[in-house]
Amino acid sequence: MISPAPDALAACIDTIEASYEFMLAYAAQGRDDEIAGGAGPSIRQVLTDLRGALHNLPRDVTDSLGRAAAKQATQLTDFTTVITEDARLAGVMVGSVLAVPSISSQLIDNLNASVHVRKLLTDVFLVDEILKSFRCQV
Repeated sequence: MISPAPDALAACIDTIEASYEFMLAYAAQGRDDEIAGGAGPSIRQVLTDLRGALHNLPRDVTDSLGRAAAKQATQLTDFTTVITEDARLAGVMVGSVLAVPSISSQLIDNLNASVHVRKLLTDVFLVDEILKSFRCQV
C-alpha cells in the first residue's frame, strides 16, 4: 500500500497553504507599511518560509510521485517539470517582495493575485489529488 504524502511534501504543502492564508489576511488589513513586533509571525517571516517551501517543493513532489506511480513515470516527469518552473517563478515573485524595504497590504494583495502564485497553488492542489488517487488504487 502506498503511504500518505511523505512528511517533507506535506510540510511544503502546509507551509504554502498557510502562507497564502496569512497573506490574504495581511492584504485585508490595509497596512501602508510593515509593523514589526506584535503577536504571531511577521509578513517577512511568512514570505521567507514560503520561499523555502517553494525551493523544496519540486524535490519533494518528484520523490513522492516517483514512489507512488512508477508506471506513469513519463507523464509525471513532465508534470514535475511544470511544478519546478511554477515554483521557481512564484519564488521569484516572493523574493521580489522580500526585497522591498516595507511590505504594504497592497503589495501582498498584488502578490496574491499574481498568476505565478495562483498557478503554484493550483499545482499543489493537483499534486495532492493525484497522490490521493494513487493511494485509492492500492
